[in-house]
Amino acid sequence: MTDIFTKQAPASWGPDAVTLTTAGIAAVVLLITAFLAASLLLRPQKERTARLTTRQLVFSAAAMALGTVTSMIKFLNLPMGGSITLFSMLFISLIGYWYGPRTGLTAAAAYGLLQFILEPIFYTLPQVIIDYPLAFGALGLSGFFSQKKNGLMYGYIAGVLGRYFFAFWSGMIFFGAYASDYHMSVPVFSLLYNGMYLLPEAMLTVLLLSLEPVKQSFFRVKQTAAE
Repeated sequence: MTDIFTKQAPASWGPDAVTLTTAGIAAVVLLITAFLAASLLLRPQKERTARLTTRQLVFSAAAMALGTVTSMIKFLNLPMGGSITLFSMLFISLIGYWYGPRTGLTAAAAYGLLQFILEPIFYTLPQVIIDYPLAFGALGLSGFFSQKKNGLMYGYIAGVLGRYFFAFWSGMIFFGAYASDYHMSVPVFSLLYNGMYLLPEAMLTVLLLSLEPVKQSFFRVKQTAAE
């Protein structure tokens, strides 16, 4: 375990924060590869043609890349922590919208691990699992709405609520000690902290998706992705 984790985390994270070594980052990269491979193998055998697999890889990788880039573009850094990004959750939700829940969930969980690599600092392993593969993986819930009318909007909302659910419980379990700094109860603190950066971005995205030209554009992209 000491080959993967080290105590050289920034002081601002507190004395119990842990960061990854190079070996730890390599291990997470292997996990991401496994998630992406699983997202392909979980498709029905009759759909697993070479042409579809290649297209799926390209579109999924492009969505993850766009999600990663836009997650670094921050509209606003909030006083309690967290930031509102440039529609980053939308791009990850697209994968489920294109390919259904199995691919969407596994690809979104892989994206969560990628976010962990970009900032590989944590306190406990359960906290990492909840905050990264589970919370970000919930964005793949969009796949359950892939065949429904207005499926992208409803799927996106489901994905954000899923991420909010896991972020709330992580705040409750692992970061409740900070609630007293703001004179709040632990549940209220976790709801507000996570809601302040998730919900404004979600509302802006829903507004964007409600525009008919945008809706039609994403539908045409889905047709291309699924050809």
